[in-house]
Amino acid sequence: MAVSAEFIDHILDTLSPLGPVVARRMMGGATLYLGDLTFGKISDDMLYLKVGANNIADFEDAGSGPLTYMRGGKETALKSHWQMPKDLIDDPDEMVAWARSAVDAAQAANKAKPKKKK
Repeated sequence: MAVSAEFIDHILDTLSPLGPVVARRMMGGATLYLGDLTFGKISDDMLYLKVGANNIADFEDAGSGPLTYMRGGKETALKSHWQMPKDLIDDPDEMVAWARSAVDAAQAANKAKPKKKK
């Protein structure tokens, strides 16, 4: 799940039209935030974006799949984040459009969560 600083810099630079996107390193990869909203992950120098009802079909149509990792000797899928199509990773306009749909998916997921009681 390693990720290079150069790849993170490329992603952050390309996604700057979204606003102040931040990458926080964790478990060998990185998680992307827009404010306190999590909308993406970076693993093995690949970008994975949050999916939901608004954008899952785009990822399926592109032949993409979920982020996978090893857990307890078994491959596990993180079904909430799917790989950005590799052929779009160097197209800034497409990358920003797909990231915007991931932000929308993350916002919808947060709204659907039950409110915590104080």
